[in-house]
Amino acid sequence: MTNDDIEIIGKNVKDMYGTFMGKVVGTITDIDGSIQSVGIDCGSQGLQQIQYEQLVAQGDVVIFIPKWRLDSQRLIREKQLTLRRLKALIDIVSENDDMKADAEIIHEKYKSKLVSLDETEHEIKAILEARLTELDDQMKSAKMLSFDAKVQFKSNEISDATFETVKSCTTEVIEHVTHEISEIENVKSRIADLELEVQEITAPPTPDIQESARSYLETSEQQQVVQTILPEVPVESTPIPSEPIEAQTIPMPEPPTETEATITFPEPPQQVTADTSKDDNDNDWLARMEAQ
Repeated sequence: MTNDDIEIIGKNVKDMYGTFMGKVVGTITDIDGSIQSVGIDCGSQGLQQIQYEQLVAQGDVVIFIPKWRLDSQRLIREKQLTLRRLKALIDIVSENDDMKADAEIIHEKYKSKLVSLDETEHEIKAILEARLTELDDQMKSAKMLSFDAKVQFKSNEISDATFETVKSCTTEVIEHVTHEISEIENVKSRIADLELEVQEITAPPTPDIQESARSYLETSEQQQVVQTILPEVPVESTPIPSEPIEAQTIPMPEPPTETEATITFPEPPQQVTADTSKDDNDNDWLARMEAQ
């Protein structure tokens, strides 16, 4: 343990935004003497064990850095370095094809590193979303305290000085929460940008522009040839209706009743011959007429 490490004992601990957290009461060291964690008395929250890497001595106070900030910065730094090395490796291979076999081993190493970083990134994203939920609850609580103090002031329950104190304190908390939310959103944006770079560098190469243009022209010529071929004349030109046509039912005529007169057609007149007399023909014709 160095003198600087010993000097943090007994100092007040504040977060990155100046809020008091507690006081350092001791440290836990490894067998080689390096500090593993620091014990901080947080009052009603009890004794908290904080990783030593999350604390930075600054003058008379010790600054506490959230773990999500350290983990996200480490992830971004490692991913940026891995991407830069992959790009440099691709440039080397493109300049000298003879080194492609040697570079393949290193290329697989960096790709496996990106896979492991993706798993870490998934965990960090979950931590960031959980922290945003906590900050949202803190924002609501601070606004509720400020509004309730305003109601108490309007009802003459608290003095003007007390109301101003509550107002300034809650405003400070809201500013801290707003600043941390903004930092988390920036970290999420940087992680998303790195994801796009990884997709671009690991995506399969696109075809050459000349090959794409040639295939496009060949496809266009084939389409033009197909369009110039006239279709055969169909055997039946009856158009097929797009919608089914309902068959119209024609009512069948009902059979005639007994009261209706039956129409009989007259028999053809008999040919008048020499054997038949004129009177007989007249009588037959009158009988047929009466029958009608």
